[in-house]
Amino acid sequence: MTDSKIESTSIVENLDPVFMSEQQFDRAVCFMQEIKTGLVEFLKKPKRITTTYFPIELDDGSVQTFHAYRVVHNRVFGPGKGGVRYHPDVTLEEVIALAKLMTWKCALMNIPFGGAKGGVVCDVKHLSEKELRRITRRFTTEISHAIGPNVDIPAPDLYTNEQTMAWMYDTYDVLHPGQNNLPSVTGKPVEMGGSYGRNEATGLGVLYVTERFLSKALIPQQQEVAGAKVVIQGYGSVGAVAAEAFVRKGASIVAISDSSGGIHKADGIDLDALAQFKQSHGSVVGMPDTMSITNDELLELECDILIPAALSNQIHAGNAQKIKAKLIVEGANNPTTVKADEILNQRGIYVIPDIMANAGGVTVSYYEWVQNQANEQWAMDYVIEKLKTKMYHVVDVVFDRWQKFVVGEEVPGDKETAECLCEMKPSFRSIALMQAIERVAKATLMRGIWP
Repeated sequence: MTDSKIESTSIVENLDPVFMSEQQFDRAVCFMQEIKTGLVEFLKKPKRITTTYFPIELDDGSVQTFHAYRVVHNRVFGPGKGGVRYHPDVTLEEVIALAKLMTWKCALMNIPFGGAKGGVVCDVKHLSEKELRRITRRFTTEISHAIGPNVDIPAPDLYTNEQTMAWMYDTYDVLHPGQNNLPSVTGKPVEMGGSYGRNEATGLGVLYVTERFLSKALIPQQQEVAGAKVVIQGYGSVGAVAAEAFVRKGASIVAISDSSGGIHKADGIDLDALAQFKQSHGSVVGMPDTMSITNDELLELECDILIPAALSNQIHAGNAQKIKAKLIVEGANNPTTVKADEILNQRGIYVIPDIMANAGGVTVSYYEWVQNQANEQWAMDYVIEKLKTKMYHVVDVVFDRWQKFVVGEEVPGDKETAECLCEMKPSFRSIALMQAIERVAKATLMRGIWP
């Protein structure tokens, strides 16, 4: 989804997703007091990789072969859990890295799932709904032996949605008759057992972690969302919901973008007018009374809060020095590279990492799974209140652990390695990963190494 390397005047970055995920892992581990070496190797490797090729007949009668993946990284806490993305640049390395991220996300949120991820190499912008349905049903059939309510549970991700999940569920249900298959897939339409609040969950989660973080007063001049100038990269399912949520809390969205480019308005964008313009024109670019800008320019705007909610590797060594936001909240997965993390950390720009910031989606997916197991459906207000409590709590846990390092109550397990990794004090990403890795490692040992 990005070039394998990004160059600035002095830095060349290796953007291989697995390499970067292992760098983040190693950086977190060096702050931990003790972890068995062999266990480290186990935690880095995926448990199972499914790769499949399958032919699909297109609307014009031609046949095209599609390549797809499903990866389960870890199942120490329970079944695999993770989205399925449709994108022309999906790679096995990316899916492995995202499956690992899901393991840490579920562990950090204390959700009884392991990490998984799936992807189909295709371009939804050049496929009809009928073609997408055939692709989804065939992909589900190809992996039906490896998914299920207690094995591995798919969900929506990049360029997939509740309709995709409806097709996946129906296909799985036909192949496994005579049992409750509703929990086999989450992110389903509400009419088919989906949870109220699931569509809004990730965007609302971004708001909740931001609210709680600002209340810690690390940014003295901005201790609440009200009055904040917010820039959002990505006007999709996450960015659009987040934008509305922030505005309801008194913030103004001064810039927003989609895949075609962005728009900027210093005194705030009218979101109702934006939604109408996007629906009519297919892009936010060109909206009246706004200035058109590139996605790169958008990231470098002066603002209080920057929310990258689009693709990975958007903040990198080439532009990290130019970021002017006081706080970055990662609505997307892996939007910040390892080198950019170092630069931002040195500049004193706080980053609420993806493992925390966009965990609202998997949290409400878990609530959907619980409802399906009991054949219940909870009210929207109940779901949202549970989500808010969960998101606030994870910020508290990570912040309290971070503070212990700041005041010296806790020190790196390997100071020399920590210094080599350019993090004298751990970032919030490293602290969040530490919490997650420790939970998975402890559970692995408590279960016992078998046989």
